[in-house]
Amino acid sequence: MPIYNKITAGFALGAASPITSGLEDVIYIFNEGDIALTFDTTNPLIVTGLTAVTDALVYKFTGTNNSFNSISKLTKTQVGPRYTEEIDFNIAGLSTEIKTQLMAMGYGRVRAITVNNYKSGDSAIELFGAVNGLILSEAERNAAEESIEGGYKLKLTNPDKLKEPFPPRAVSIAPQSGTATYASTLAALEALTV
Repeated sequence: MPIYNKITAGFALGAASPITSGLEDVIYIFNEGDIALTFDTTNPLIVTGLTAVTDALVYKFTGTNNSFNSISKLTKTQVGPRYTEEIDFNIAGLSTEIKTQLMAMGYGRVRAITVNNYKSGDSAIELFGAVNGLILSEAERNAAEESIEGGYKLKLTNPDKLKEPFPPRAVSIAPQSGTATYASTLAALEALTV
C-alpha cells in the first residue's frame, strides 16, 4: 500500500540568497466569494489565477515600518496536519468607513495575499485562507498607543475549528503570453485592486 504523501526533494539554504524575514508593507484582501482561484494542476500549493466574480475587487492596505506580519502554524489532528494562518496588521485611523470595514471582516470571510521580503523562492507572494477563509478575530484600539497613533491593531485568522489543509499557497500568475514572474504576479494583483 503506497504512502499518501512522500518526500520528493531536499533543500539547502544557499549563501547566494540568504533567507530574509518579514513582509513588505502591503496586504491585499478580498471577500472569499468575490475572487475565484485557479490552482496549478500538478501542484495544489500554487495559485495560478485570480478571477473577479462580476465586478468584485481586491482591496489594498498599505502600512509602514514593518507593520504587517504573517504566521502559519502546523497542528496535528486525527485526520492529518492542518495549518492555522494569521495576519497581523495596523490601521492608522478610526473613521466610520474603517469601522464598517472592520465589521465586514468580523462577520464575513476574506482571503489575504502578502508579499514576503524574501524573493528568491517561488513563494514570494502568498495567499492565506485559500480553503476556509479568514475572519477578523481581534480588533484592538488603545487611544493612547503611540506606536500606531491611536489606530487599530488587527488580526485575521481562520474561523474556529476551520484550519487550512495546506500551508499558505504560493501565488504565481503568468502574463497573457510567457511564464509567471514576480512582476507578472504583482501586475495581476494590481489589475484587480481598487
